[in-house]
Amino acid sequence: MTNGTRTLDVVIVGAGAAGLGFAVTLRHLGIENFGILDRAAVGASFLRWPRQTRFITPSFTSNQFGLLDLNAVCLETSPAYSVGTEHPTGTEYAAYLQGIAEHFELPIATGADVLSITRKTRHQPFRLETSRGEIRARFVVWAGGEMQYPQTGGFRGAELCLHYSEVTSWDDLAGGERCIIGGAESGVDAAVALAAAGRQALVFDREEPWNRRGSDPSQLLSPFSRARLHSAVESGRVTLCGGCAVTGVRRNGNGYQLAFEDGEVMDCAEKPILATGFVGSASLVRSLFDWQHENFPLLTENDESTVTRGLFLVGPQVRQGNLIFCFIYKFRQRFAVVANQIARRLRVSTEPLKWYRRHGMYLDDLSCCEDACAC
Repeated sequence: MTNGTRTLDVVIVGAGAAGLGFAVTLRHLGIENFGILDRAAVGASFLRWPRQTRFITPSFTSNQFGLLDLNAVCLETSPAYSVGTEHPTGTEYAAYLQGIAEHFELPIATGADVLSITRKTRHQPFRLETSRGEIRARFVVWAGGEMQYPQTGGFRGAELCLHYSEVTSWDDLAGGERCIIGGAESGVDAAVALAAAGRQALVFDREEPWNRRGSDPSQLLSPFSRARLHSAVESGRVTLCGGCAVTGVRRNGNGYQLAFEDGEVMDCAEKPILATGFVGSASLVRSLFDWQHENFPLLTENDESTVTRGLFLVGPQVRQGNLIFCFIYKFRQRFAVVANQIARRLRVSTEPLKWYRRHGMYLDDLSCCEDACAC
């Protein structure tokens, strides 16, 4: 993509799992006049993962049995086959995505920062101002990642902490015992990695995610994380502190002091780890969506903005009612739902999407998503 004005049918913002998976869906529909923009590189969010972090969902090569690898973003591919491991690292998964980009010859412009998205009327094309020139498009599909947009607020002194996303390798952190604020996936991952490095870690969370039961993996610790946490606790290096919420952090001499909602305080020699999650990239275009919660855009049944027709969302921020699509194996089922809408408006045949439905990649009937298990 060169400087100047281009006119496309579809612009996809983000060259990660969601952006590339959706782009392949357009390829299968025969839609060619589209482009993918990313401010950094293919799989940039995964490349920012700490070196020790691995996928919590397992990968298996199972296409020959009609079952898609849980971490695959498109049909007839498998990260397990591509990188040869069950729980890929961020770097390994980014390599899988790069392979998809090359195999499907996807039109990706990296180093292309989207500065603004505007449109005069709903009947006119979107105008995207980017660092590499202006683009006009009939449809915009927002597929930005999350790792680059950490949740760093929530209490006084949060800015004094080290957010999970700022860590390159847990082995590189100097000092001794670390206090971790937040006990969900990122907090547990931090604690397990510190324990593996021979360090002590205290994990604080009022809600005690490690004790939560249910059948929706989007609201629970994964079995992979739970098993690793159990081993770390058994080793004596990780202590779980439930029922207490950190309400403030301040400097205390050369160290830090944590304040809790019950009035107690605790001294920490090292900078606390903030494991409070991410706000998501859709916050960059907040005015183009209505919001059902602070971090989740309100969408139509086809994952289209309720206030900006022609703007769609794919990826981990997608929610439909109480259903959370934050895992790859969940949000990839919505690619065909969005592609179906775009294809119909472009008057393109949607026949190839029957292939997606046969392989569990077209989830448009959400009434079948029951949050229950027999045992």
